[in-house]
Amino acid sequence: MDVKLPQLAEGVESGTVVTILVSEGQEIKKDQSFMELETQKAVGSIPAPASGVVTKIHVKQGMEVSIGQLLISIDTGGGATTSPAPTKSTQTDGTARTNALAAPARLQAVPAPPVTDDYHYESKSGSLPPAPPAIRRIARELDIDLSRVRGSEAGGRITMSDLRAYIQRLQHLAHQGAASTTIAPPSSAATTEAIDFSKWGPVRREKMSPLRRTVSRRMTDSWTTIPKINQFADADITTLLALRKRHAAAYEKNGGRLTLTAFLLFVLGRVLKKFPRANSSIDEAALEIIYKDYFHVGIAVDTEGGLIVPILRDVDRKNLLQLSTELRALAEKTRQRKVSVEDLQGGTFTISNQGAIGGSYFTPIIYAPQVAILGVGQGQEKPVAIDGKIAIRTILPLCLAYDHRVLDGADAVRFLKEIIAGLESLAEADLKIG
Repeated sequence: MDVKLPQLAEGVESGTVVTILVSEGQEIKKDQSFMELETQKAVGSIPAPASGVVTKIHVKQGMEVSIGQLLISIDTGGGATTSPAPTKSTQTDGTARTNALAAPARLQAVPAPPVTDDYHYESKSGSLPPAPPAIRRIARELDIDLSRVRGSEAGGRITMSDLRAYIQRLQHLAHQGAASTTIAPPSSAATTEAIDFSKWGPVRREKMSPLRRTVSRRMTDSWTTIPKINQFADADITTLLALRKRHAAAYEKNGGRLTLTAFLLFVLGRVLKKFPRANSSIDEAALEIIYKDYFHVGIAVDTEGGLIVPILRDVDRKNLLQLSTELRALAEKTRQRKVSVEDLQGGTFTISNQGAIGGSYFTPIIYAPQVAILGVGQGQEKPVAIDGKIAIRTILPLCLAYDHRVLDGADAVRFLKEIIAGLESLAEADLKIG
């Protein structure tokens, strides 16, 4: 039996072999893990589909493998068979996701339109042509310069049909041997010029991990496709810290930890209900806003391998003890790289708290397809005027980064004020256990 890499989760196309748990000639049982694979931001094990003897290992530690690639062969005693080829799902949660590798095959079914001109999108601001993130991903993977694609919608916005037509023209011209004279090759601006840094001193190279590549790709997508605005504010958490000091020991005894992030999760469970746009996503293809009636908040966790954002679900339905307990367990699970791909999906809003490592004001990048993220710095004692008198208070710096296509400035101000009011008005009853 030839065992191939199956479809692990929606959107996961490949992974890197972390550990091979068996050796050739070893007996293996059905469902026994024979390999650990790092996919995107999670490390998971691959189970054997049948019992038998491992006759061949086709991959090595550190090798990157893709869906359908042969991993190991098992002699099941019943003749050589091949594990079924994996199928790929194209469902998404509100956004159009397309298999870029299969795109050319689908495009061949479209009649080749005539080549009319050497089009080039130009913007006075130098911005990229408007297009949904799904189209940008396909263009990047196929090395297509979107500025050469004529968009058919208002403002030159590119649709999937426009991209199909452009690729079909390229294929048509390639058959004629004239592609290089009619349509310009992909822009070299998207690639980094190779520089020999060793000319100036010793260097060392380290292959980007799947986690780092995922972070890089997603942050680039977010930065280039979302019109982001940052709104800053301060919260007085002096009273909140006094409450935490009085109740911290009781929470520790019950498995929780009263961190500032736990308080924020508790407050967000209420505030996001009052501001549904902050909990939404935008479907660019359909030009619709998708309102979600669930509240799953992502928590940015700093790990040795990089930033990982697991999801704490249904924050609106849980009390402070439940949130603090689940948050503690989820953060530890993430740092040990034991989170599953499912733990990283379905978030509706994100908190990035740098306070624990001393961060102050910063502007976080929105975790698409979400439309907002809250950046939290370290609380610091500062002199504050209260009723005409100066007092020393602990002030917490906050930054709300939001998608201006969905949220307006007034929405952001009101949203932040509601968060601040929630933090500053927490009472003994909110922290009571039992």
